Amino acid sequence: MNANPAYQIAVWLVPLVIAIVFHEVAHGLVARRLGDPTAERAGRLTFNPLKHIDPFGTVILPLLLALSHAPVFGWAKPVPVAYRNLRHPRRDMVLVALAGPGMNLLLALAGTVILAATLSYSGDAQSPAATFIAANALNFILINIFLGVFNLIPVPPFDGGHVVEGLLPPSLAAGFRQIGRFSLLVFMILLLVLPAISPNLNVVGRVVSPVVDHIATGLLGLFGIQL
Repeated sequence: MNANPAYQIAVWLVPLVIAIVFHEVAHGLVARRLGDPTAERAGRLTFNPLKHIDPFGTVILPLLLALSHAPVFGWAKPVPVAYRNLRHPRRDMVLVALAGPGMNLLLALAGTVILAATLSYSGDAQSPAATFIAANALNFILINIFLGVFNLIPVPPFDGGHVVEGLLPPSLAAGFRQIGRFSLLVFMILLLVLPAISPNLNVVGRVVSPVVDHIATGLLGLFGIQL
């Protein structure tokens, strides 16, 4: 494993930015398809990462995680969606929310195809270029699966929270939605507070990561690749 910081940044940050940008654009595209042009009017239906970057969530945090060899994840500025513009707001809210994780799983599949092709083409004698592509492809797979699963946590501001909101009766959905106002607090509780209280409360370690590993192992196994 190449421990060079620049190499680690290259094989982690680039796949992460691509995964995050496609995730957000997927939300906007589905919202537009279902009647809400808000993201398009805001200029967010673009794959230009500069339009989506959150300085901390897209750059600083992932860099720190990559350099410390911790699991790498991050987030972008959310694509704006005005749910009242959707043709069937409650149903369509669920579809828009699921578009992001769905895109991540499709990208993970694409990354697996690229990894399998690279390994097949290079054989046992891998060149530096092939090694670099394979490392990017593998990280791309893992990052996309992680983002897809992580975002399905059924609490606002995660996509899973929007799915729950769309399924709840209107009288309960309004109150549930308010949790999203405290998104930073929710992140801190999930990622820092609960794991500090007890390892059994570590949502990422106990719930998200095992699901990610299971999906990654199964997806790679379809192409004869072992982690």
